[in-house]
Amino acid sequence: MKKLLLLILCLHSAQFISAQINNDSLEYRIRPDSLRTGELYLSIHNFNFLRNYEFFSKFQDGYTLYGTQLEPQLVYYADPKLVLTAGIHMRKDFGGKGIYKTYPLFSIKYQNKGLAFINGVLEGNVQHRYIEPIFDMERKITQPVEYGTQLQITKPSFFMDVFINWNNMIYKYSGEQEQLFAGGTADLSLFKSARAKLTIPLQVLAFHQGGQIDTIEAPLKTIINGATGLKFNYKLGKVFQSVFTENYLVKYIDNSSTHLQAYNNGKGLFLNAGVESKFGDLIFSYWHGNSYISSAGMPLYQSVSYNVGNEGYTEKIRELLLVRYVYKKKLVPNLYLDFRVEPAFDLGNNASKSFDFHHSLFLVYKQEFRLFGNK
Repeated sequence: MKKLLLLILCLHSAQFISAQINNDSLEYRIRPDSLRTGELYLSIHNFNFLRNYEFFSKFQDGYTLYGTQLEPQLVYYADPKLVLTAGIHMRKDFGGKGIYKTYPLFSIKYQNKGLAFINGVLEGNVQHRYIEPIFDMERKITQPVEYGTQLQITKPSFFMDVFINWNNMIYKYSGEQEQLFAGGTADLSLFKSARAKLTIPLQVLAFHQGGQIDTIEAPLKTIINGATGLKFNYKLGKVFQSVFTENYLVKYIDNSSTHLQAYNNGKGLFLNAGVESKFGDLIFSYWHGNSYISSAGMPLYQSVSYNVGNEGYTEKIRELLLVRYVYKKKLVPNLYLDFRVEPAFDLGNNASKSFDFHHSLFLVYKQEFRLFGNK
């Protein structure tokens, strides 16, 4: 009865209070600009992060990620439809020695009206706009750079992002297997007015691990996750700006040649409801997972544990309620604050039943400086 009341509260809240957190303040896209053709710019993207997990369950480790990322890039606007970038990504963890990791950044981007084609460094991570059970936003910190090919279509009533992220390259006489992610997200508007919008989301992510060099005897691994549902947003006034809800049916399939996972397929129900206001956003999220596994999703939602000391522990049914508070503000031009507190209630009847929470503080600075050009 207690779990039923909590679920009713979560669903009823959709009438007055959406969905998983909007990460638009963390996005950074460089695109062709006809007003800058022939000019060279210096792009600075600085992402500062504090993400702390106070978790004691068997599915999500308790730890803290605290540090900063810096991406300086040279941006050449070669044509009204073409831009080339080159730079470096550096991550510094506070309390760690030296620079934790660096990545080279190279990309070429073609854009014609609402279509964009990208090769090299992708507009990845949170910019794919996956839900948490499929793609953990923490990868913005731990896997910040994706390489491959990407196609995006942005229209008033349609958004699509499809990509290949080549995660691990192999060469001759390599004892490793190649790894790649491929997938896409899309949003199709069914109805749109001055105040209301109804949308169908579609999300697919496939992870493949294989290769035919030195590891030909190793089993191939292919994990597929997908989701679809309905999203609704209704605009209000200046103080309480909008109410919204996002609800998804989520699916997992192990399409490997040899099944080595604890479950070969699974599913989930992900319900979200919330309100946006000048004081911040309040969001309720309910998750019911059945034999669910994800290649890149947040560990909290999965039926198999990978955390330290509990590797391989399983709970077929996972039932969670998350209450989220988010405050986002533009502090000065080009500097954005994003603060989050997210308690999580494990409603299951198993040993992992717990109350945990995580909180985050992000500071994002993004700006371009003109170096020289035609003007």
